[in-house]
Amino acid sequence: MDPVEALRRIAFLLEWCGASPYRVRAFHTAAEAARDLPPEPVDASEIRRLAGVGPVTAEVIAQASAGGTPAYLARLEAETGPAALSGWDLVVASRGDCHVHSDWSDGGSPIEEMARAARAQGHQWTVLTDHSPRLTIAHGLSPDRLRLQLDAVAAVNAGLAPFRLLTGIECDILEDGSLDQDEELLARLDVVVASVHSKLRSEPEPMTARMLAAVRSPHTDVLGHCTGRIVTGRERPQSRFDAQAVFAACAKSGTAVEINCRPERRDPPDDLLQLACEAGCLFAVDTDAHAPEQLPWQSSGYARAARAGLGPDRLITNWPVQELLDWANRSC
Repeated sequence: MDPVEALRRIAFLLEWCGASPYRVRAFHTAAEAARDLPPEPVDASEIRRLAGVGPVTAEVIAQASAGGTPAYLARLEAETGPAALSGWDLVVASRGDCHVHSDWSDGGSPIEEMARAARAQGHQWTVLTDHSPRLTIAHGLSPDRLRLQLDAVAAVNAGLAPFRLLTGIECDILEDGSLDQDEELLARLDVVVASVHSKLRSEPEPMTARMLAAVRSPHTDVLGHCTGRIVTGRERPQSRFDAQAVFAACAKSGTAVEINCRPERRDPPDDLLQLACEAGCLFAVDTDAHAPEQLPWQSSGYARAARAGLGPDRLITNWPVQELLDWANRSC
């Protein structure tokens, strides 16, 4: 087994088990470090010299490089059983990602680099979703800059076919529930992710009204990281809102609920994810990647989706590009 795949599968199974996000991220970090190793057996003591590789991940890499199934992976597979193993099929069948940033806002890499990395992941399409104007700390895109970005995306696509970089935005949901971008531009984009980034500790009633207005907008395709919580570091509590009402509105309007794959978010939490499942929502398993090495984090979101019993029919990131575009144009 390839060391990178072994490490990614371990990260997936750890997420399935609800392990610490730090632990999950450690295996993703080691997988990135292992990408450039030679295709022959390597010694664990030598691998430990690599940045981001510790004693446990070094042993996994050494065992996988020798052609075997690492003991750590075998133990996890035995503990989690066939349901978790079948969940890996969702990862393999992923066709795209609806939430990716570039250096046009707060990402760290150029548009083409992010697109090429997504294609290398095996994706058929990816949506570029840099921030909207009000998020000045993230260098959000003014209408004029967004128009320029549409031309930049067209230029990138000319050299990457049949892969498609789709146009999009992560649009702030303003306090009145409106979206932070010109209506004309929102109508031109392939996919719009709408997220709350401000006043996350509002009282439940105004927060609910704000979110309901956004998910009912004909421009909103995906509700991004719905609670805004952060579960690592200094942490941030989740926003309070009537989740049942919001998810019912998502189901009615066809707005997908994002399963945000960032280790520090794990948003929505399990109880709300289950509530959204029961409401009949669609879902987007999104990396919210700000750099190429974050794109493989998608497997963590798929672990949570599989554990919740979701199949590819309700995961828009598993859809072919034309099916995705037809769905996104449903209200336009």
